[in-house]
Amino acid sequence: MPALFLFAALAAGCDHAPAPEPVDAAAMAAFVSAEETWRTQRRERLVAADGWTSLIGLHWIERGEHFVGSAPGNGLRIAMGPPELGLLALADGQVRLTPAEGAGVTIDGQPASGTVPLRTDADPMGPSVIGFGGGDGQATVIERMGRLALRVRHALAPTRTGFAGLDYWPADRSWQIQGRFVAHPPGRTIEIASIIGGSEPLPNPGVVEFTRDGRTHRIEAIDEGGDTLFLVFADRTNGHGSYPAGRFMDVPRPDAEGNITLDFNRAYNPPCAFTAFATCPLPPPENRLDLAIEAGEKSYRKPPHS
Repeated sequence: MPALFLFAALAAGCDHAPAPEPVDAAAMAAFVSAEETWRTQRRERLVAADGWTSLIGLHWIERGEHFVGSAPGNGLRIAMGPPELGLLALADGQVRLTPAEGAGVTIDGQPASGTVPLRTDADPMGPSVIGFGGGDGQATVIERMGRLALRVRHALAPTRTGFAGLDYWPADRSWQIQGRFVAHPPGRTIEIASIIGGSEPLPNPGVVEFTRDGRTHRIEAIDEGGDTLFLVFADRTNGHGSYPAGRFMDVPRPDAEGNITLDFNRAYNPPCAFTAFATCPLPPPENRLDLAIEAGEKSYRKPPHS
């Protein structure tokens, strides 16, 4: 049968077939490109020299003086770095560091000597950055649940050098959902538990409502400042494809009418999926969804040696 007639026959046979949904090729290409860009940037942040995969230690600081270094006998023994980094002292809520002679320690990029007061991550200026190892190592003081800890990073951390990559569900436009933001009274907080134990109240400006498969779901939002709201949620995929303890998502703030966009393709794992030295918030009971969100980042498969 000539090709022309074959085409005609096929066309005739399809006269009563339902017409496929129109696909906006340009919009689909833009969607795929935007998701790929987001995933690339997500990976770059994780494996940056100061990214979450670079963590090598989390050392709680008790009141008093503590020698810091990688050698045995230090009160705060770090996994990588100089044998003797310095003397860390906590008194009256203030942490001070006296660098060891010849340790090559810097504070905020400048050579350090004498006793230096350290800012914590609760300071508006951010934490003081202790540099060592020629810039490969960093340490900062963080405040969690009323306690202080020394968080240590290193560019050669096994979790960074052996990073196994990220796995995702296929990008799906149906998981880009228009929701509604319902504001709470000003000053409201929500109690958020931490993977390290304890809980703390965090600013809770409102709840995000969205509909999927005819059912309405709600996620309480956390305000961390900036131009996005922070969502910490659990769903039916936890432990069945996604990280067991839940996932995070950052969403643009709502418009004046309360409309808000959720893109579950950009749901991502908390830092605790990659390192044992993070202090991750856990989803509150209000944010445990009776819904399988098969979108976004899947559970991280750690290399055998990590």
